[in-house]
Amino acid sequence: MAAAQKHRRLHKRTDICFTMAAVDSFSFLLREIGQACSCVIETLAFIGAFYIMKTSLTVASNTYSLIRLYFIPRLVSRPDLVKLYGSWAAVTGCTSGIGKSYAKELACHGVNVVLISRNKEMLEALAKDIEDSYKVETEVVVADFSRGRQVYPAIKKALLGKETGILVNNVGVFYDHPDYFANLTEDKIWDLININIGAANMMVYMVLPGMVQRKKGAIVNVSSMSSYHPSPRMTAYSASKAYLDHFSQSLYYEYAPQGIFVQCLCPAFVCTTMSKYSPTLSKKSLFVPSADEYAHQAIATLGLSRRTPGYSLHSIQGFFAQIIPEWLWRGAAGREPRSPHPELRTRLPGEAATPRGALRKLRWPGVLLKTPPQPSNETDLGNSALALHHLSEMEYRTQLLNPE
Repeated sequence: MAAAQKHRRLHKRTDICFTMAAVDSFSFLLREIGQACSCVIETLAFIGAFYIMKTSLTVASNTYSLIRLYFIPRLVSRPDLVKLYGSWAAVTGCTSGIGKSYAKELACHGVNVVLISRNKEMLEALAKDIEDSYKVETEVVVADFSRGRQVYPAIKKALLGKETGILVNNVGVFYDHPDYFANLTEDKIWDLININIGAANMMVYMVLPGMVQRKKGAIVNVSSMSSYHPSPRMTAYSASKAYLDHFSQSLYYEYAPQGIFVQCLCPAFVCTTMSKYSPTLSKKSLFVPSADEYAHQAIATLGLSRRTPGYSLHSIQGFFAQIIPEWLWRGAAGREPRSPHPELRTRLPGEAATPRGALRKLRWPGVLLKTPPQPSNETDLGNSALALHHLSEMEYRTQLLNPE
C-alpha cells in the first residue's frame, strides 16, 4: 500500500516536470521565433502604425471639410456671387429637381438666370416665379439636348451680350430603372451621350471664352456618387457621370490660374423624378433630401470645394463609398430595388424591350393595365408622368377596379 502511494506521488511529480519542461520548451521556441522574425514584426508594426495615421488624417480632413463646407457658411454672411463671378447664370435642366432649386438659389443671391430646358410652359412658369419672388431678370431658352448639335445656336444667341459668370450643367438623363446595358434602347444610349456628356461640353465651350476674358467665373457640373466606382445595372449612366467628374477636375487644373472655378457635384440620391422607380428613394428621408434642401447646401460650397457631394450627409456617405471595397459597392449597386410594380423588374438580356413611345399594356394577375408612354430625357423628364409609377394612387386603384 505504501509502495503504491509512493509510486503515485513519483508519477505525479514526473508529470509536473514534463509539463514544466513543455512550457519552458514552448516559451523558448516562441522567443526564438520572435527573435528570428523581429524584422518582420517591426515592419508589420510600422505598416499598421502608418495605416492608422493615414486613416486618422483622412477622418480629420473629412471632418474639417464637413465643418468648413456645411457649418461655417451658416455662421457668416452669404458671398456676393454677382461680384465674385458675374451678373448672369445659365442653368440647364431646370424645370424640376436640383436644377430648378439651384436656379432659385442663384436668384436668391441676386443673380439673373438664363433658364434652359425643353418644356416651354414649365420654363415660363418658373421664370415668372423667380422674377416675382426674387426681383431678378430671367430669360428662357427652349432646348431639347437629345437633339444634339442643332439646339446650341439658339442657346448661344440667348447668351450673347450677357455677363454669364456661372454655368450650372445640371441636365441629365437616367435609366427608367436600373437595368442591364443590353436592355437599353438605342435612343436611350444616345440620350445618355448627348445629354449627360455632350451638353456639358458644349455649354462650357460656349461660356468659357467670356469667363477667361473677364478672369472670373464658375462652372458647376452635376455628376453623381455612382461615378466613384463601376456600377452594374447603371453602366452607361455611371460612366457618363465619371466622365463629368474627370472633365471637371481637368478643366479646373487648366483654368484655375485664370480665375475660373470649376466644381463637380457628386450627390447620392435626392428626392426627384429621377428616383421615382424606387418607393424608398422617392420619399424624402434623412439621407435622401429634397431638391430644395440639397441646392441650399450645395450652393454654399461654390468657391470652396472643387469636388463634393454637395450635401452634408451625402459627404459622410461619400467618405465610406470611397473606402469600401469595390466588390461591396458592386453588390450594393447591382442589387435590384424593391418595387410594388412588377413591370419595373430588371429584364434579363434577350427579353424584348417595350418600343419607345408606344402604349404599354401590362398584365397584373387577371387585370389589364394601360400606362402612358415614357418621356425620353432630361432632369425635368418632360410633360407627362413616368409610366405606371407616376400614376397617382387613386388612378392606379381606378385601373385595378375597372379593368378592360
